[in-house]
Amino acid sequence: MGRFYRIKLRLRRFLRRHSWIAFIVRSFMIFSAAFGGAFGFITGTLSEKSGYDPNLFAIGVSFLFALACLWIVTLGIRLRLMRKKLRMIATHNEAMADRNWELQEAAQRVSHLFEAQGDLIALRDPEGRITYANDAYCELAQVPRDDLIGSTATLKVLEQGDTALEANGTRVYDQRIEGPLGPRWIAWREGLVRNDAGGPAEMQSVGRDVTDRTESERVLAEARDQADAANRAKSRFLAMASHEIRTPLNGIIGMSGLLMDTSLTPEQANYVKAVKTSGDALLALIEELLDYSKIEAGKIDLEHRPFALSGLIEDITELLAPRAQGKGIEIAAYVDERLPLRVIGDAARLRQVLLNLAGNAIKFTGNGGVALIVEPGLLPHETSFLVRDTGIGIAPEAQQRIFREFEQADERIARSYGGTGLGLSISDRIVKRMGGRIALASTPGAGSTFEVSIPLAAAETGEANAFTAPDLSSQSIMLVAPQSIEVSLISRRLQRWGAQTCIVSDAEVAEALLPERSWHAILIDHAFGTSAMEALASAARTHATHRIVMFTPTTRQELLASSTPTFTRYLVKPLRASSLAARLTAAPEIAAPSLAIEALAEPAPAAVPATASDKRLSILVAEDNEINALLMRSLLGRLGHNAVITTNGEQAMESWLSAKSAGTPYDLVLMDIQMPLLNGIEATKRIRAHEADQPGRRTPILALTANTLVEDRYACFEAGMDGFLVKPLDHEKLEEALAGLAASRHLAA
Repeated sequence: MGRFYRIKLRLRRFLRRHSWIAFIVRSFMIFSAAFGGAFGFITGTLSEKSGYDPNLFAIGVSFLFALACLWIVTLGIRLRLMRKKLRMIATHNEAMADRNWELQEAAQRVSHLFEAQGDLIALRDPEGRITYANDAYCELAQVPRDDLIGSTATLKVLEQGDTALEANGTRVYDQRIEGPLGPRWIAWREGLVRNDAGGPAEMQSVGRDVTDRTESERVLAEARDQADAANRAKSRFLAMASHEIRTPLNGIIGMSGLLMDTSLTPEQANYVKAVKTSGDALLALIEELLDYSKIEAGKIDLEHRPFALSGLIEDITELLAPRAQGKGIEIAAYVDERLPLRVIGDAARLRQVLLNLAGNAIKFTGNGGVALIVEPGLLPHETSFLVRDTGIGIAPEAQQRIFREFEQADERIARSYGGTGLGLSISDRIVKRMGGRIALASTPGAGSTFEVSIPLAAAETGEANAFTAPDLSSQSIMLVAPQSIEVSLISRRLQRWGAQTCIVSDAEVAEALLPERSWHAILIDHAFGTSAMEALASAARTHATHRIVMFTPTTRQELLASSTPTFTRYLVKPLRASSLAARLTAAPEIAAPSLAIEALAEPAPAAVPATASDKRLSILVAEDNEINALLMRSLLGRLGHNAVITTNGEQAMESWLSAKSAGTPYDLVLMDIQMPLLNGIEATKRIRAHEADQPGRRTPILALTANTLVEDRYACFEAGMDGFLVKPLDHEKLEEALAGLAASRHLAA
């Protein structure tokens, strides 16, 4: 049926195109039918042999008339159907006319829209000829539309930007175009569009004037560059200011330290101590300002090195212990044994954060104490550091404000306790830089708890543990001490080792509890007093295997005066886990040695390496400040070394060359960085260049500077220096540096 319909449709199209052929065919058929019918009828009627019968003739005529009527009826029905179709066609034509009118209106609206908007629109055929261009394009090209259509004209490009290709094939790029009002930046978007006429796709280019945006971006870029330059200038200014402050501060702290080692009256000693304390406070303020400037400039770099977690925490508590004990409060630490022995991170920055938090806790605590607790965090490989105190607390409305720069809880606290309000802000930024978070929970009058959570991965290769955790299962240990933070942490540690602990806050009650069971050890706090402590230890001789006294370094003299061998061991507070384990696993019933000898066995808060004092070293000091030069001469003289002082780099170079040519080269050079005539960097470069051409030992050179920026250290090492000493310099730092060089074979043994 479909094939017949297609043939019929093609035939109709052919006859519609060639109407004369249809007219001839139809005329021929009508003439043939009429002539044939008339001729046959007349011929049959007039023939003699026709057998004409009127009845049959009438019947035939009637039949023909009936056929004619049927044909007329058929033609009427067909005509009516054709009229119906014509009405339907007329209705459809009206609808099509309305649709065509709507499409024409839509096309006009689109055309007006393209013409009215400010974006540049152009269409090009595959040969690059323009098929359409709106008014904005013609105005920028300064060419009439009639001249543009059909041409391959292009805009004058002054500068070409980068080109990007989107996922849908659209090409995006910027161009700087020459226009009637001057150069303009145009952001182009180009893509292929389909041609409705069935022709090949055309390239549509839509451009938007982004001159204002581009200029704004350039202004912002220039402002950013200026801000970076200002930031660098600020950092350099702070570095220079800190250098100028550190230089006299080095003399203040160093000379006050030397003066304290001389014979002074008590009043003079107090004055000198106040001077040194003020100098140390000023130095801490400078360090905070420098750290803040580094963080603001984004120059804080983190290291990722393995370090012992427990050792770091115990070092912090021992460092802060004198300050806490001076206020009559306790400080103690606890590191959960589920944590790895060594972790990977920045130990120096973590120490800085914890020292700041614990130092603030000591400052704002008048009774009780401070606890530093380290335990696993909520997330995998996360470590939680809790700094808990029993101080004044922080009001809820101030708990978020104190993490801002130069903010404290309130003005009353700032006046009472001092401080710049930078410590918590710096700590918060360092913790966030390490990928962690810091939180605060505090109740006014009841204390505060700062929680620092930092991801610290376990080190793949770690050192052996400093001690082996003892197995104290089924062992009973009595802790006789006032209810305090440290005794609770000791009990917690002992329970982790399997021991059963009993905390007693009264010496008489503890003595009454002794006969109840056999005690593996009894730990007695010196806070009860020497007589009560010795009485309890004497009563425990038959009930406890180990009788251990806990004291602070300031109470050592009181124990030295006592010669009663009632104790088997001693422990210095704050306790180290290794010391506690060693005392509890020692052989039983061994009388305690002399306290002076025992104290030597305790780990010191800051281990000071021994120097090469058995050899008198010849040291060249290049220092332009007279006070600092005098300080260096005094410190080196006390260490048993000979110092030669020069005031600039040229004198240092001449002295070094003279000593080398005389066959008595210097064992060490302490080189100040900023000196007149020739600075320390250039002097070091000249020394290293001279050594490169001469055989012999390389002279170790240590930098002496008040600059603490990373680039300053890099400059020192690139110049050929072997170390870096920051002013203010004290006796221990210098001694440690000399010992380190001797140990690394930089100095002759």
